[in-house]
Amino acid sequence: MSAESRAGRDPSRRPRLIHTGQALVDAVVEIPAVPRDGGNTMASSYRQYAGGAVNTLVAAARSGGRATHAGAIGQGPNARLIREVLATQGVEISAPDVPEADSGVCIVLVEPSGERTFITTTGAERIISVGSLATSDPQPGDAVCVTGYSLVMASTRDPLLEWLSGLPAGVDVVLDPGDVMAGLPAAVHERMRALTTVWTGNLEESRALAGLVAPDAGDLTMAQTLEPCARSLPRGTVVITRDGSNGCAVLADGQLSVVPGFPMEAVDTNGAGDVHTGALLAARLSGTARLGRATQVDKTAQASGGAQVGGTAQVNGADWEDAARWANAAAAISVTRRGPDTAPGIDEIRVLLES
Repeated sequence: MSAESRAGRDPSRRPRLIHTGQALVDAVVEIPAVPRDGGNTMASSYRQYAGGAVNTLVAAARSGGRATHAGAIGQGPNARLIREVLATQGVEISAPDVPEADSGVCIVLVEPSGERTFITTTGAERIISVGSLATSDPQPGDAVCVTGYSLVMASTRDPLLEWLSGLPAGVDVVLDPGDVMAGLPAAVHERMRALTTVWTGNLEESRALAGLVAPDAGDLTMAQTLEPCARSLPRGTVVITRDGSNGCAVLADGQLSVVPGFPMEAVDTNGAGDVHTGALLAARLSGTARLGRATQVDKTAQASGGAQVGGTAQVNGADWEDAARWANAAAAISVTRRGPDTAPGIDEIRVLLES
């Protein structure tokens, strides 16, 4: 959390990750190839998972965080699956059911190469209001997570932006932009950026943001994206750029650090970014995740005045770098599993950190 969010926080209360995004059902279909127009193909497997915002919330809960879903969930078989998964993981649901509407489905066509094609339906998850979001009751020290996908449709964008603009002081707004962010209308893009206190994007997403102020941003490394991203966001915004197995770069409190990743033999990278975000915020907020041995900061970060990362200190709201290392480990484990339900637990993360 930022210094502003620590101010006014009740020390006896556990801060929460509050996710405002869409909880969907992922219907994953493995196929030999996408059929030609008008054609057909036979699937080798079909599985259903609770997905979308659920991935981030579950990752946070498995990393010891307190998590709340503030988005809309309907009534029907899809909604039941979503609610069962969240309940099993101890994730709170704040808003009441949306009556007479089921939650939507994201159909994921997976080819042998790993290439994915997505078809998303809309349902109850797009029926929100300022009032439904307000049931989550954010307090100083909480972090409200926003996905760029909420900004694509007016039914979620308009009430969300109105609600965010009235949040209490000391509540962080964490933007996980997704690949849709760069294509949003300029006015929407600018308004969302103005509300953001933490940006966490992958390399391409951060390059797109950096491109608002920096020429040739498409060639920037993850560390090089941080400063131009920060210039595109409110002063003091924490900026995090992920780059797969290379780890992530963090700009917080004026210090730049490159936090190395944990290269693994990946079998499925889908959802790794969601796991990283959930684990990052849980480690940041919980104050209970103890980290493993010290991590060496990349020389690039040291040259830029970055601080040493790692050690065995508790995550207590003062170390984004330690939380990032925890998240790097969680995401690394997740890519070794076929998903999207791939988030590891605390013990698994600690084993990797201490190895």
